[in-house]
Amino acid sequence: MSGISVAELDDEMATPGEAVIECLRNCSGDFAVLGAGGKMGFHLCLMLRKALDALGRDNKVRAVSRFGSVRDREEFGRIGCEVWPADLSDPAQLEKLPDSENIFYLAGVKFGTSHAPGLLQKMNVEMPQLVVERFRNSDFVALSTGCVYSFVSPDTGGATEADETNPPGDYANSCKGREQAFFDVATRYGTKSALIRLNYAIDLRYGVLIDIAEKVYAGEPVDVSTGYVNVIWQRDAIRHTIRSLEYVSAPPFLLNVTGPETLSVRELAEAFGGRFGKDALITGVEEPTAWLNNAARSHRLFGTPETGIGEMIYRVADWIEAGGDRLGKPTCFEIRDGNY
Repeated sequence: MSGISVAELDDEMATPGEAVIECLRNCSGDFAVLGAGGKMGFHLCLMLRKALDALGRDNKVRAVSRFGSVRDREEFGRIGCEVWPADLSDPAQLEKLPDSENIFYLAGVKFGTSHAPGLLQKMNVEMPQLVVERFRNSDFVALSTGCVYSFVSPDTGGATEADETNPPGDYANSCKGREQAFFDVATRYGTKSALIRLNYAIDLRYGVLIDIAEKVYAGEPVDVSTGYVNVIWQRDAIRHTIRSLEYVSAPPFLLNVTGPETLSVRELAEAFGGRFGKDALITGVEEPTAWLNNAARSHRLFGTPETGIGEMIYRVADWIEAGGDRLGKPTCFEIRDGNY
């Protein structure tokens, strides 16, 4: 293993910083993280708990999930969360969940859905409608995706929150349906929310950088057809997500969250090759467009992400060389038709 353990990495990823603590100082009531068992949920729950503890507050942090993916329910209990196993697509189970004034919505499906349009409809369109109806008196911050935008040229600097959403593929369009649920309930009930259009959070155990670095390290070719990406260190992404509670509104507040650079996949592969002392094998030719976000609005509000791409590359490479744990969940960033 590298010089940091998984437990230490979890603790680092969940460090709130003063700005998050000050944000929560102005947010009363309890917190719920729906879909907490996925890739970002544990760190979000732990960051909330740490920030509330720093404020001397005993407000609840409720972790709600089927807990069948990345994290076991026992882990959430150990960090001081209330644990609520539930299927959010079941109205009867939804009704049994306690009210929470502040809700982070992380639930949904992506992979294994290219031949399952019914599953996408149920989990990414119908389920959020049920959830927001049930908790319509709460404030929401909901994770969406940069995939709701159309492809853009890297020369543009990425799509902004004002740009069109006309993406390819059933998955991306189901994510538009998820966003629409929040718009609909805002219109009918005045429910306030912020929709976080996230592009590629990076942990040492998964993410675009891991996907590229693993191939380079193994001597496998890296496909550069989707030649450009945005990434952000997961701690920075979670900090920006939590601080978006300050901007919830009806209609929903739209916010791109990612790093400041448009990154070349080819150059990333070559950087990892240099780090590993190997030649990066490249296949394909860069298409003229990619799914890219311009996160200037979030950077104006919250500052430039603390962790830069150089540090991310170094730490990912070190983690792989040391045989660090991986989640085995590739991002499939190379896929251009939106079907996963």
